Amino acid sequence: MKARIKWVEQVSFLGETESGHAVLMDGAPAAGGRNLGPRPMEMLLLGAGGCTSFDVISILKKSRQAVTDCYVELDAERAADDPKIFTKIHMHFVVTGKDIKSEVVERAIKLSAEKYCSASIMLGKTADITHDFEIVQE
Repeated sequence: MKARIKWVEQVSFLGETESGHAVLMDGAPAAGGRNLGPRPMEMLLLGAGGCTSFDVISILKKSRQAVTDCYVELDAERAADDPKIFTKIHMHFVVTGKDIKSEVVERAIKLSAEKYCSASIMLGKTADITHDFEIVQE
């Protein structure tokens, strides 16, 4: 996997992926930015959320769960001193569908956290990552 980050101005950077996508990252005005895009650490958190969501949805579909919606809310804490790494991340999944089984959702989240999600497993080397979920039955 390859990526390219190009400095645009001040503390704005354009990230380009090998798959041909681009995203603008920017700093807060207090750091010299213009608030034009997410912060790099926000991107990292979004990446972990996207990675685990991909896994959970895939596992639920393979388990024949009739999922109609799924989202994960992430709440992260960072160290006070540099490097300001993530120290705690909580992932709250909300799964909507018909006759969704709690044990299947729990298993999907566990498999993602312990086996499949490269991003959260990597972040788990420095952060305490916890999970919970709720099911909304249609």
